[in-house]
Amino acid sequence: MNTKIETQFKRIDAKLLQLLNELSQYSDEKLNSKPSPDTWSTLQVIHHLMLAENLSAKYIQKKLSFNPPLKNVNILTGIRMIVLQNYNLLPIKLKAPKNVSVENLPEQSTFAEASQEWLAQRAALRAYLETLPEEIFRKELYKHPIAGRLSLYGMLAFFEGHFDRHLKQIHRILAS
Repeated sequence: MNTKIETQFKRIDAKLLQLLNELSQYSDEKLNSKPSPDTWSTLQVIHHLMLAENLSAKYIQKKLSFNPPLKNVNILTGIRMIVLQNYNLLPIKLKAPKNVSVENLPEQSTFAEASQEWLAQRAALRAYLETLPEEIFRKELYKHPIAGRLSLYGMLAFFEGHFDRHLKQIHRILAS
C-alpha cells in the first residue's frame, strides 16, 4: 500500500482503537441514551461514522469495478482537501446527508456488535486498498458530497476529520 495511505490508515485506526477502548467502560444502556429526544446517542454517532465510511468504501469499489477514466490529483484537489479539513474544524452544525442520517441509524444497538462491525469494516477496507495499484492513489477517485473529488488519501483524511468532529459530540453525550 502507498506509504502516505498507510500512515494515514495507522492514524485513523489508532484513534478508533482508543475510542473503542474508552467506550468499553460504559454500559450499553449509557451508550444508547440520548441527552434529549432530538439528539443522537453515542452508539448512533458510532453507527453514523461507520455508515459514512462503509458507503465511501462501497463507492470507490463500485467506481473502480468498471475501470472509469480518472483525473490525476492536481492543485484543485488540494484546495478541495483544505476546504474539507477546515469544514470539519468549524463549530457549525449541519444536517447529515440522508443516507447517513438518523433514519438509517438503529434506535438501539450493542457496543460489542458495533465495535466488531466497525473493526471488520476497517480491516476489509485496508485489505481492499492493499490490492490497488500504486497509480490509483494519485487519482481523484473518492467523491465527497461537499468537497467533491478527492484522492484515496483525501478520503482517509475525511474519515479522520469526520471522526474527530464526532468524537467531540460523543464526549458531550457521555458527559450529559
